[in-house]
Amino acid sequence: MNLFVAKLNYSTSEAELKNAFEQYGEVSSAKIIMDRDTGRSKGFGFVEMPNDSEAQTAINALNETELKGRTIIVKEALAREENKDFNR
Repeated sequence: MNLFVAKLNYSTSEAELKNAFEQYGEVSSAKIIMDRDTGRSKGFGFVEMPNDSEAQTAINALNETELKGRTIIVKEALAREENKDFNR
């Protein structure tokens, strides 16, 4: 399952993001989206977990909790096709 993580502290590293989710199961990747012009974090990212049950446990445990001083939002990411109107 691909998870969307929002409201991240701008100083959060991909390793810190991965570590937070690994407490709930296997993490295949953790990616923080960076601004192309400034190189600074945009404050959101994606975490991929191969086991849907573990991913759901992570959502339930981490959504609206604090990570590096910010209350984060965690939910299942929409597929690009489902989100196409948003990208216009």
